[in-house]
Amino acid sequence: MRILIVGAGIGGPTLAYWLLRSGHQPTLIESAPRLREGGYLVDFWGAGFDVAQRMGIVPELMEKGYRPRELREVKADGRVVVALDPRQMIDDAAGGVAGRYVTVARTDLASAIYDAAQGQVETIFGQTVNLIRDDGTRVQVEFTGGETREFDLVIGADGLHSRVRRTVFGPDADYQRDLGLVVAAFDVDGYEPRDEMVAVSDTEVGFQSLRFARRDGATMLIFTVRYDGEVPEEDPAAQQELLRGLLAGAGGEVPAMLARMPEARTFYFDRASQIRMPSWSHGRVALIGDAAACPSLLAGQGSALAMVEAYELAAELRRSGGDHLAAFVGYHQRLAPLVLAKQNAAIGLGAAFAPRNRAQLLLRDTAMRMMTVRSISRLIMRRSLRDPIQISPVPTG
Repeated sequence: MRILIVGAGIGGPTLAYWLLRSGHQPTLIESAPRLREGGYLVDFWGAGFDVAQRMGIVPELMEKGYRPRELREVKADGRVVVALDPRQMIDDAAGGVAGRYVTVARTDLASAIYDAAQGQVETIFGQTVNLIRDDGTRVQVEFTGGETREFDLVIGADGLHSRVRRTVFGPDADYQRDLGLVVAAFDVDGYEPRDEMVAVSDTEVGFQSLRFARRDGATMLIFTVRYDGEVPEEDPAAQQELLRGLLAGAGGEVPAMLARMPEARTFYFDRASQIRMPSWSHGRVALIGDAAACPSLLAGQGSALAMVEAYELAAELRRSGGDHLAAFVGYHQRLAPLVLAKQNAAIGLGAAFAPRNRAQLLLRDTAMRMMTVRSISRLIMRRSLRDPIQISPVPTG
């Protein structure tokens, strides 16, 4: 089948790779002029790691990614609340899957996935979809560049603010659930101190700051801030001004981090939101990744989930012999419980990133200190590392 995939982030290229393996003809279309840069670091493990392994990209992810030697929680006055070795915690909890995790820049993950198809997928950069007309036997799509083409299926992999979802399923307000937080991530050159292979965070009432030094001399700076108001869209200057206002009066390294923000190589800013839908398909159009079921940045596994969803959708299309309706139903039934569990878990994590009050902050810091107890960290990490799903056999042509 000729299948249009809208979005060349994580889920879209993963789906294209596996559709090729099943003999389909995927086309990727991406509104950005090239693969997107910037974003944030992704903690990558579980079923998404299985998909990456089957694509043969794990060695590249391990080479470009990181296994931090320390997670250090500090206070504004420099006091260390707790210092944890995530390598020991994860390997201790993982049992037979020790080493099957990596922290990787989202940009590097996306590039590795895209390159895995080795140029076999038609990709249209700098455009997206303008109109989608599903007549029951095919889908007519008008691109923003003016061209009109026909496809057997259209898959929306275009993220939290999906144009495909708005066009086919209805307005964002019908499905989007804001969690009362905004997240900013940017990288700057030459930030000091560096603290190689150490993630340093400062969590206070209403916000968390985090920094992590990268190998190329840049440092990734991330803020999670409690905020329920309006957010300026596609206006980095206004977004940065809002962030400065929200963090006015914060101490520690926050003023120094904000001072470097105008020099950022890349800048990401958005609400922490979820997408919750009763169905991920309508006719010959389906959604994957954040477009279908964003768990929010708080869940930490959106990229891995997008890869699993893409892989399982390709597998269902293979199993159904091209019956897209059966494939879409099977795909949703198989993954909806896993996604819902991730979404529900993420809601409770807001207080860990940006406590509402002193009581929540005290509870959070106490929980962090308890993670130094080996039996407790093993129990908590073991539940996080193993996704309750066995992914399908490899779809082949």
